[in-house]
Amino acid sequence: MLSNILHAGWSVDRVNHSEVYSDHGKHTNWAESYFSRLRRMVVGQHHNVSPQYLRQYANQAAWLEDNRRTDNGGLAHMLVANAMEAPVSRSWKGYWQRAA
Repeated sequence: MLSNILHAGWSVDRVNHSEVYSDHGKHTNWAESYFSRLRRMVVGQHHNVSPQYLRQYANQAAWLEDNRRTDNGGLAHMLVANAMEAPVSRSWKGYWQRAA
């Protein structure tokens, strides 16, 4: 069962919505908000996303979601600092040349 696979890799809590809406801060609003923002990002900014790169776009949307209260200067600083510390990405290196 898929839910058991999730429990093997992550700390997952469940809420029985037939009993309560929220159980000590556990609810589905954050997941729904994330997927809503991801859909708007794909439709509004990228217009099309290749299934090959969907995971990377979803990771970017998750990073933006996690840091949405950080000002633009702070986001730029974090982005540049992380880029300077990261090794060369084998999946993104030269992707514009493969598309031609």
